[in-house]
Formats: sequence, structure tokens, C-alpha cells
Amino acid sequence: MLEHRAFQRMYQQDKMTLGFSIPTERMSKMPRMENQLQLARAIEDFGFAALWLRDVTMQDLTIDDNGQMYDVWIYLTYLAAHTKQIALGTSSVVLPLRHPVRVAKEALSIHRLFPDRLILGVGSGDRAKDFTALGIDKEDSGHLFKENFETIDRLLKEEGPTIHFDHGFIDGTDTRLIPQPVSPIPMMATGFSRQSMEWIAEHGDGWFQYPRSIQQQTMLISDYRAMVEEKSPGVFKPFTQSLFIDLSENPDAPPVTIPLGFHVGRKYLLELLQQFQTIGVNHLTFVLYFSKRPPEDVILELGEEILPHFPTHSLTDEK
Repeated sequence: MLEHRAFQRMYQQDKMTLGFSIPTERMSKMPRMENQLQLARAIEDFGFAALWLRDVTMQDLTIDDNGQMYDVWIYLTYLAAHTKQIALGTSSVVLPLRHPVRVAKEALSIHRLFPDRLILGVGSGDRAKDFTALGIDKEDSGHLFKENFETIDRLLKEEGPTIHFDHGFIDGTDTRLIPQPVSPIPMMATGFSRQSMEWIAEHGDGWFQYPRSIQQQTMLISDYRAMVEEKSPGVFKPFTQSLFIDLSENPDAPPVTIPLGFHVGRKYLLELLQQFQTIGVNHLTFVLYFSKRPPEDVILELGEEILPHFPTHSLTDEK
């Protein structure tokens, strides 16, 4: 288990914690971002484990999905400065669109200023408009992701590495990235990021995946666990997933499928979450993009009725 406070509060074997993706509002052409800080504080005060942010550069006018609108690092810093200890995850920083040395410096800066709160989810990116605007061929995203991941991984773990890569050269004999790493930062792939499961199991500290049916997710987690055990025997690498929900005012409402999730009442939602925990999901983040109710009402109901079944883990020195 990584020596990282947020990681340990989020992840334990055979248990599941809960978080929220930002913004906690209905999807629209332009996120309103109303009361997001107040809602983030409410999420933390209830005791949820994490807040997750996405890395979106350009507004695509053909879709209603633009993340939290602001730059992922700037908004993450803003949230970190106005909350206390809730984990702040990226789902994910798009590595092909960002210079790896910059990403490493940004991650280390957050980690030093707000110790043990960053969970660094990274991905290959799927928004064509971002690649076009930045002049990067999307067909190269798999190669770029892998090279940038490996460069960042070395910069986060080694004191003075010498690295040759497509975007530059670092001579470890007379060059250091500042600030220097002093403790681990968990880094995990989102989706497949155009890599094999074998590569993800070997190189990541965990895996962030998208919603699937219980049956499909069961098979994926089983294969992932077996691959992790083959590559890193005895090492726990947690599995995280998102779930889109439209929480009904009727607690007995049965689940009705919506994109990447369900319209559902809290009683059936609890049953569903218990199934996800049983199959090996270690953290689940709620996405309210299709929610019709005010987010404060949904957060209140989930915090009071659902969260007690999936509490954030307490560390010894917090008890």
C-alpha cells in the first residue's frame, strides 16, 4: 500500500468508498459552475472520499460535455486551498496534450503545497477538438501517452534521472526538476489509454474505468486482478469507476438505464453499490450530468442515506 494519506483513506481491499465528479450539475453547453465550492465543501463535510476533475481544453459546440470548464490544475489548486483533506483526483490529465515535464512539476507542486491529497489519473484523451486545436495528431496519442507516462513516472520517483524523450532531454548529472519528490504520488490510467491491460497492470498504481454492467465489470476486474498479481505479486492496485446517476425523489424507484448509469431511487442504488463493492470496485465516483434534482438535495440524500454504508477509511492517527 502506498504511503499516501488520501490513497489510504480511499482504498482498501474488498471495500469501496464514494466520491463525486465536478461539476455536480446537469450537463449543458457551458457549465454554470454555480456554488461548486460550497457543494465541494458539503461533500467533504459529509465524509465522502474524493472529488474528481477532468482535463478539457476546448468547448466542442456539438456536444454538451465540457468538464468543469476551468483548467484542471488551476481549479484543483482552488479546491485544495478551500477544502481540508478530501482527495483531489484527475480523471484524467490528458498526457498527449501536455508536456510531461510540466505535468510532473504541476503534480509535485500540488503534492508539496497540499500533501498527500492528489490522485493523478492520466489518459490518452478522446476529444478530437482538443487535439486539433493543439496541433497534435490523435492517432499518435497511444505512443505519446506511454512515453509521457514513463517520463513523468521517473520524474516523480527518481532524484535525478537522465531521460531522453521525444520532447526533450534531461541530464541528471547537472539538472533537477524542482520541487523534488519526497513521497509517492499515486498515478493510474483512465480507461485503456490505448494500452494493453498488461501494461496498465504493470505500470499504474491502480486503474480508473468507465461504468459497465455488473457482469462486464466483474470480468474486467477479475482479469485485471490476475494481471496485477502476475506483474506485481502481493501488491494492491485498486479499481475505481464512475457512475452516472439521476437520483429519483422516490426512494423505491427501480433502476432505469441512462447513458453510463441509472435513474434510480436510493434503495435500489444501495443494492447496486453493494454489488459493485462485492465484485471488487474500491472507489466509485458519482457523476450528476443527467441529474434532474438540485445537486444539494442529491448530495444531502446520498450523504445521509448511502455514505454510511461505504465510509471513507480512517487512518490510525485520525482515530
